[in-house]
Amino acid sequence: MAHRSIRVCVLLVVAAAIGFAATSVRAAKATLTVYTAVEADDLKKYAARFNEDHPDIEIKWVRDSTGVITAKLLAEKANPQADVIWGLAATSLLVLKPEGMLMAYAPKGVERLDAQFRDKDNPPTWVGMDAWVAAICFNTVEAQKKSLPKPASWKDLTKPVYKGTIVMPNPASSGTGFLDVTSWLQLFGETEGWKYMDALHQNIGVYTHSGSKPCTMAGAGEYPLGVSFEFRAARQKKQGAPIDIVFPSEGSGWDMEATAIVKGTKNL
Repeated sequence: MAHRSIRVCVLLVVAAAIGFAATSVRAAKATLTVYTAVEADDLKKYAARFNEDHPDIEIKWVRDSTGVITAKLLAEKANPQADVIWGLAATSLLVLKPEGMLMAYAPKGVERLDAQFRDKDNPPTWVGMDAWVAAICFNTVEAQKKSLPKPASWKDLTKPVYKGTIVMPNPASSGTGFLDVTSWLQLFGETEGWKYMDALHQNIGVYTHSGSKPCTMAGAGEYPLGVSFEFRAARQKKQGAPIDIVFPSEGSGWDMEATAIVKGTKNL
């Protein structure tokens, strides 16, 4: 997927997401409850930007990893607590849609998006806002201390030299971890994919709750290698961490974060 397309998607749909949230609550001064898996360190600036235009609306964030937020929404199906889903994996919204949990809504400018970045229905029940790509965070300083070579592929991570030096997200709670599993099964096939994960498991030092944590830990030197995603890796590197970002030679899985209005919200 071209980086230009991703940037255009982000700019258009973030604006659209703010627009539909504002439209939903313009008639009433109320708290807007937003369920999200967006990185916690970004939420404050998004709320501040929204409040520049709507100072009378308070955003109540409910933030956790993708799997946890998805499970929470499903558990609350009969009595929805969220008004808006903002920044949850599109694969999760594909689970929520057939449950009848999302309200159809066409934000301004949605027609300018490529069809793969939005629900196929018209009006759509969800719209993409950004994409993330799986990557390996490689701490060059810690690797040098342990005489670890820089991996070039996913399969390199199964080599005995990396035993106990890798941290990755738990696919039961993390959208990034789930993305990793599904992409490996697609890259290697079901039989070889599970064999690969069995071999990789032998080298994992710890599994984390979230998808960004492995890269944060690698950046801090707690582990030399973290299976994470490119946005967190780039941020760690920009902040001065001795990180090399590895895009494995076999290819990387990607997914979208998307927005939707929860059917049953009272803030319309």
